[in-house]
Amino acid sequence: MISSSHLVDWLLEGLELDASLFHVGRYCGGWHASTQGMGRASFHLVVQGHCWLHIDGQPEPIRLDSGDAVFLLRDLAYRLSSDADPVDACAQPRRTMQALDLDAGDGVGLVCGFFQFQSGLSSLIVEGLADWILLRADDPAGSAARALFELILEECRRQPTPSQTVLERLTHLLFLYVLRQQVNGGQSLGGLIALARQPAFAGLLERLIEDPGQAWSLESMAACTGLSRSAFFKRFNELAGQSPGQVLLALRMRHACQLLRAGNTVEQVGAQAGYQSVAAFTRAFAKAIGMQPGAYRKQHEPRR
Repeated sequence: MISSSHLVDWLLEGLELDASLFHVGRYCGGWHASTQGMGRASFHLVVQGHCWLHIDGQPEPIRLDSGDAVFLLRDLAYRLSSDADPVDACAQPRRTMQALDLDAGDGVGLVCGFFQFQSGLSSLIVEGLADWILLRADDPAGSAARALFELILEECRRQPTPSQTVLERLTHLLFLYVLRQQVNGGQSLGGLIALARQPAFAGLLERLIEDPGQAWSLESMAACTGLSRSAFFKRFNELAGQSPGQVLLALRMRHACQLLRAGNTVEQVGAQAGYQSVAAFTRAFAKAIGMQPGAYRKQHEPRR
């Protein structure tokens, strides 16, 4: 049996997300900006100067200086602004970004973008995380994150323009390091991470990961934890925020996607994922992933 900390690492490493940039540039004068209402997770890296983060429900604005970053994992009511006062921040105009100039003595330079988390297991992991995560440049525990931030700064200095692909990949890595820092720092987290932190449930989670295609029942899962069926179901939901069946489905779909990408047939994958018929597997896969398993397999065939 592997340790709870290794299970948490497995969950974080298996987090499937895409990072996409929508702004790399500089604001000067009075301004405010927000992605509120777009229904997406976002990130904002301060690469020059400073600005203020206002999040509805927070008693005080948060100053963000060069080297700081904020990761907003929900579609929150927030704004970034040149102004510390919440009322004045809302009154500031939305301006068009200027070209990034890291040598400028005024304004603020930002690298901003979106995260897209894949459905299924990744969504279950993210649902247990905080609504927003702040990375401070001077955090003594964040040496690896700071090294990545330096690479982002170096890429921002690239002439004539920084590479969008490189910045997206570096931001992706930065976010994973920040998540690991949160977990190792003892932050109170829910979802699958909370489940993995509990020794009795970590053992069950490990078995579900290793063999999601087994004919798991509520009784057999409860037996792995030493709890009664009703006590197990209640405690599992309290920790994970999801039912055992939902978590098992997410693990089965992740396993099925891996097998399909490896070139296995739909029939083979359905059987290994725990389904009694191709039709049942196809219905479950299409509902969870959004496409037929055969189409998914074809989409991920290696290009010749």
